Amino acid sequence: MVNSREKKAPHQVVIVGGGFGGLYTAKTLAKANVSVTLIDKRNFHLFQPLLYQVATGTLSPGDISSPLRAVFSKSKNTQVLLGEVKDINPKAQHVILDDKVVPYDTLIVATGANHSYFGKDHWKDLAPGLKTVEDAIEMRRRIFGAFEAAEKETDPEKRRAWLTFVIVGGGPTGVELAGAIAELAYKTLKEDFRSIDTSETKILLLQGGDRILPHIAPELSQVAAESLQKLGAIIQTKTRVTNIENDIVTFKNGDEVKEIPSKTILWAAGVKASPMGEVLAERTGVECDHAGRVIVEPDLTVRGYKNIFVVGDLGNFSHQNGKPLPGVAPVATQQGEYVAKLIKKRLKGQTLPEFRYNDVGSLAMIGQNLAVVDLGLIKLQGFIAWVFWLLIHIYFLIEFDTKLLVVFQWAWNYITRNRRSRLITGREAFVEPKTVNQQ
Repeated sequence: MVNSREKKAPHQVVIVGGGFGGLYTAKTLAKANVSVTLIDKRNFHLFQPLLYQVATGTLSPGDISSPLRAVFSKSKNTQVLLGEVKDINPKAQHVILDDKVVPYDTLIVATGANHSYFGKDHWKDLAPGLKTVEDAIEMRRRIFGAFEAAEKETDPEKRRAWLTFVIVGGGPTGVELAGAIAELAYKTLKEDFRSIDTSETKILLLQGGDRILPHIAPELSQVAAESLQKLGAIIQTKTRVTNIENDIVTFKNGDEVKEIPSKTILWAAGVKASPMGEVLAERTGVECDHAGRVIVEPDLTVRGYKNIFVVGDLGNFSHQNGKPLPGVAPVATQQGEYVAKLIKKRLKGQTLPEFRYNDVGSLAMIGQNLAVVDLGLIKLQGFIAWVFWLLIHIYFLIEFDTKLLVVFQWAWNYITRNRRSRLITGREAFVEPKTVNQQ
């Protein structure tokens, strides 16, 4: 006999993407009367702001990664699925994986963004970006492999090319990479080689705008530029890369075209939305911007679909000041928390005001004891800013043991000025790709 008072199935929330947006949505729903399914093609949450430290040997990938199942092991209303969402059916209200169909009552899409080479996708293999663990490991292989190759090179011109690092993009990632490589070349590796003088390393930071770190106050941007130059980096603003070919970077500064030989070119310039933006556009008719980001409503929903939300880098939220919010972790975390709270309110027949981003400021690490922090009315630089940068990043790391690991690694590196994660992996030996192809 069927019980007429059989308990109704809980509201089904499906979250696609385990980055900051998806993770904080799920964490905020952990004790709600809903059933949460978190789907990601990786089984871990990656703390992307510290990827550059993996690329430069300060931290290991495991130091900044948290297994999603471990994060939600005590959240009994949350199921984690390893898989990649291929399609969405808004009418039937389900998402489609390779081997499974998952129904939803509310869908949150938080699949982030990828690199953009501004139509020059063939540059991808020549100038790797920094979005995934694999990107960081490849970048680390190229950085440390360049010094190893220079040690064996007898031709002065080729040796200079190996010791020349070109970084495209003067945002936080580019600035932090430039500072970290400068410290490697001029301090950490100074006594490690016998045939080369690593202080002869040339680090060139190319920025399209008129200053680096354009999202912070101009005076702090100037401080950052001066600090980088004192470390040994060369900054070229108002500069656009026009070609990368045969280990030569061609760039235009005003009317002047320059070429520089470099074996190690690193990309930190543009981003484009993940392919899920196109899927949403096809299935819902929602408009996307030039970078493929979904134009969201003031409550972060997709127009015409009040049960589909887009959070984080995949979304274009321009309702606050007419400009899209930046693709940074605080935006994604606040949006994830907002959507979770809105879902809980809706289940009670209530609602929330439209989303408002609370700008917590911008910050960037330049080098040891050097950082800049823009909190609006409060602006910090130097050692105080560096300590603040450390504390903020430790705070936002997900798991307690991860925090301890990172604190220990940072303390050890600070005391010894040594980087223990200088592993060259990914190939049996570091070789120049062209050398293999010429055989």
